[in-house]
Amino acid sequence: MRLGGQVFLENKNPESWSHALKQAGFRAMTCPINGDDDIGELDDYLLAAAQNDILISEVGAWSNPISRNEESRRDAIAYCIKRLELAERMAAQCCVNIAGSRGEQWDGPDPDNFSDETFELIVETTREIIDAVKPERTVFALEMMPWVFPDSADTYLSLIKAIDRKGFGVHFDPVNIISSPRAYYRNGEIIKDFFAKLGPNIRNCHAKDILLGGKLTVHLDEVIPGQGNLDYRIFLTELNKLHPDTTLIIEHLSTNDQYKQASDYIRKTASELNISL
Repeated sequence: MRLGGQVFLENKNPESWSHALKQAGFRAMTCPINGDDDIGELDDYLLAAAQNDILISEVGAWSNPISRNEESRRDAIAYCIKRLELAERMAAQCCVNIAGSRGEQWDGPDPDNFSDETFELIVETTREIIDAVKPERTVFALEMMPWVFPDSADTYLSLIKAIDRKGFGVHFDPVNIISSPRAYYRNGEIIKDFFAKLGPNIRNCHAKDILLGGKLTVHLDEVIPGQGNLDYRIFLTELNKLHPDTTLIIEHLSTNDQYKQASDYIRKTASELNISL
């Protein structure tokens, strides 16, 4: 597998970006450009990545293509298509979004998010995005969330079957589906189950951690890898069975020091398992 994470730079350009990633020991990274005003720099970034053995793990397409607001929904679908085109051009591991939400918060809960109608809307929307691009070098994937499909290995499998497109792949963020104390203490089993059912389809994973508090009602907080209860020994062991270019991206941290702390923990755990990153 390839470990990646963010690097914060005062003056970012292809050379400084690739140098900082190499210094951090990262061999994977999310899309380095926003794809609009800086699209002219893309080839320079791709060259710098290739020269330094850096793989582009994902192009984010964060938006709500299942919004109840039809104008917002169409805008989101158009944006996803544009981002998938960029991921295809870059040969990124995946273009990733969440399914969205039927509620006002684009990434939040809603009573209708788990309805049969919403499942079918996700299928229809994902097909439309993939069919517009017909990707050959990347895939479109949906990051799991606790309050919309896919929210488990089984619902991801159901979506794969229903969408029925080779351009649809799998993104795995185990923390996002740890939504109860039972799941928290059995997350190793959940991770194993996910890899057993979807392993060959996984293109990219996120690395973070989760901590259960003792105050009612249930409080589950995202924390730096190593400060929570996610079973990284199982996570890394299962990841190591996949293609060596499968990417694991540390996310949601604020400083270079925090990314180093997270990567040091992951590297130490991997070293104990004789796993190369």
